[in-house]
Amino acid sequence: MPGPLTSLKVLDFSTLLPGPYATMLLADMGADVLRVEAPDRMELTRVMPPHDGGTSTAHAYLNRGKRSLGLDLKKEGSAEVIKELVKDYDVVIEQFRPGVMDRLGIGYDTLKAINPKLIYCAITGYGQTGPYRNRAGHDINYLSLAGVSSHCGRADSGPPPMGIQIADVAGGSHHAVMGILAAVIHRQQTGEGQFVDISMTDAAFALNAMSGAACLAGGQEQKPESSLLNGGSFYDYYQTRDGRWLSVGSLEPQFSSRLCDTLDLPEMKSFALSQNPEHQQTMKTALKEKIAEKTLAQWQEIFADQDACVEPVLTISEAAEHPQLRERGMVIGVDREDGTEQRQIGYPIKFSQTPCSSKHIGRKLGADNDAILS
Repeated sequence: MPGPLTSLKVLDFSTLLPGPYATMLLADMGADVLRVEAPDRMELTRVMPPHDGGTSTAHAYLNRGKRSLGLDLKKEGSAEVIKELVKDYDVVIEQFRPGVMDRLGIGYDTLKAINPKLIYCAITGYGQTGPYRNRAGHDINYLSLAGVSSHCGRADSGPPPMGIQIADVAGGSHHAVMGILAAVIHRQQTGEGQFVDISMTDAAFALNAMSGAACLAGGQEQKPESSLLNGGSFYDYYQTRDGRWLSVGSLEPQFSSRLCDTLDLPEMKSFALSQNPEHQQTMKTALKEKIAEKTLAQWQEIFADQDACVEPVLTISEAAEHPQLRERGMVIGVDREDGTEQRQIGYPIKFSQTPCSSKHIGRKLGADNDAILS
C-alpha cells in the first residue's frame, strides 16, 4: 500500500545528516525523492565505517527509497538542468550556507519564478538571518549556544557529548519535515509555495521546553543536577552489581510508592515526594546502594510485573530484540537487490490506512547514482 506522501516530489541537495534524514522520512512516507549529488565530491556518509557489502551502513540507511542524480552544480549547464527539473517538483531541500544556491544560479527566487508553487526548505546551523548566519558549526555547537548543554550532565564533570545528534535530527531533520508538510497544507489552501527557513540552533533552543519556561518566565537558571529531570531528584540512572544500568523514572506517588515497596525501602516513600534537595539525595543514596546489590537481569525479573517506571538501559542491539520494539516493527529488512536484506531501523510513525511497512520503505537501499550528468 502506498505511503501518504506518494504524490509529493522532492529534489534533495543536502548531504551528511540533517537533510538526508529529513528526506529519508519523507521517502519512508511515500514521497518521490531525487537526491542531487556531485560526482566528484566525496560524500562523508559514503565512506563512514562500518561497511556492509562495500557500502557504508550510514549511507545505505539515510538514502533508502531515494533515487539519485550525479550533477556538478558548478559546471556550465547544470543550473539549466535543475531549472528544468524543478518545474515538476513540489519541494526543494538544501543544506548549504546562506547564499550558496543563489551563487549557483538556483536560489529560491530563481526557482520560485519557474515554479510559483515550489516549497523550498533550507536547513542551516544558524538560519538565514543574524550575525552567525555564515558561521560553521556542528551539533555540539548548536546545543551549546542554545543553552541545552548547560543543564545536561553532572555538576562535577560538565556537559556530556551526546550519543545521538540532537540538534541535527530532532532540531534540523524533524523541524524541516514539519515545516515542509505545514507548507504543503498552506499551498493546498492558497496555491502558494514558500521558503521554509530551518535553523538547527533555533530548533535546539526550542527543545529546552519546560526548562526554558522555568528560566524565561520563572527566573530559574537551569544547571546540571538541579531540577526534577536532570539529576536533581531520584529520577536518574543507577548502576547494577554487574556494571549495567537501571533507569528509575518513578516520579508520581503511585509509582514511587510501588518502587519503594519493591525495593523494600518503605521508609523512603516520604522522601520520594519531597521537594527538599537533601531528601532527594538521601533517596538517591538509598536507591544506589540497593540497586548495586543485584545484577541487571535480576532487576529486570523483579520489575517485569511492576508498573513502576523502572527499565533497563539497553544497548542498541538489545533494544532491537526487545519484544516491544519487535512488535512495533522498528527493525526492518531492506532489500539489497541481490536477494538478501540489510537490517535497518524502521519508520516510527504508524498509519492506519497507509502503513509504512518494510515492503514500502525497503523498495531500494541507498543505491549509487541512477544517472550522471556533467
